[in-house]
Amino acid sequence: MSKISLLSRAVALLSVLCVMGLPASAQNKAGPGPLVLQSQGSFFVGGRDVKSDTLSTLPAYAPSGTITVDQMYVHYEVPANAGKHYPLTLIHGCCLTGKTWETTPDGRMGWDEFFVRRGYPVYVIDQSWRGRSAGSVAAINAVKMGKAPVDQLPTVFSAGHEGAWTIFRFGPEYPKVYDGMRYPLRAQAEFWKQMVPDWSNAVPTPNPTVPALSELAQKLQGTVLISHSQSGIYPFQTVALSTKGVAGIISIEPGACPNAAGDLTPYKTVPIMVLWGDNVDLSPRWSPRLKGCRAFVAALNAAGGKAEVLVLPEMGIHGNSHMLMQDNNSLQIAAMLDTWIARHVGHRP
Repeated sequence: MSKISLLSRAVALLSVLCVMGLPASAQNKAGPGPLVLQSQGSFFVGGRDVKSDTLSTLPAYAPSGTITVDQMYVHYEVPANAGKHYPLTLIHGCCLTGKTWETTPDGRMGWDEFFVRRGYPVYVIDQSWRGRSAGSVAAINAVKMGKAPVDQLPTVFSAGHEGAWTIFRFGPEYPKVYDGMRYPLRAQAEFWKQMVPDWSNAVPTPNPTVPALSELAQKLQGTVLISHSQSGIYPFQTVALSTKGVAGIISIEPGACPNAAGDLTPYKTVPIMVLWGDNVDLSPRWSPRLKGCRAFVAALNAAGGKAEVLVLPEMGIHGNSHMLMQDNNSLQIAAMLDTWIARHVGHRP
């Protein structure tokens, strides 16, 4: 391991320990005093109009018309003390929405508020065809109206509680729990309410979220893309489209990293962190993905890049699930990211 990597891990661990030293009340409450914002609001990025004759099967609504699809919803908050911090763009994963980054299921501060309080403008998205980024029912209605064969129904899925339990690594199988699990399982029912149908297998390729992220990054004139799970690959795909506006990448337990044997050129100029929680090696689903990310980071650094893989148990931090932004040490992890951004991304010029 290089001296730079060792130093980075030491600094990251120190930032976590500093926050862990705070009283529980200071870690978990909404923070001292009011949250003062310069501005807040929402908007959409991307989108295209499509005409269809299968928009509705209800007599009260015309089947023919034009709708807008592929747009990406963005909610933002800019703190009064933003200064020269690069904005952060938070990108949720499979079966979820931007709620991932908001108040935790047991009522603690989410990362959106934490980073705003740290002076970062924060932009939280709903992936295209998810949450407030509406998709199209035209293909479903086409089959229902007999205008298309059944095999043309779009592939849409929902993750059941039992399957999601192992995917999110709350335990090896439902309802067993890993020792030392940091997820607030007493509030598990609130987490299940966050889950929505996933249209990712029915959208165009590349996922419309990716060009929308590129457009947003350029609109913001610089942002750190923070992705999770299914969306973990999106920042890399965004950089492959254009490096403009991407100041850094933090990919949290990505479903995939770029191919270590592929073209690494787009990633060489962007600081990259790939972050993993606990019990990854026990998961047939996640262990190969961590291995692939290690290979990608090693190849990228050998080619002159600036990337690292951080695995929390290797830093002495145990018990984190796949949903580490909601675990009971979520603010400590967020503080670690804050320190990493300060050291590797820095401020706007």
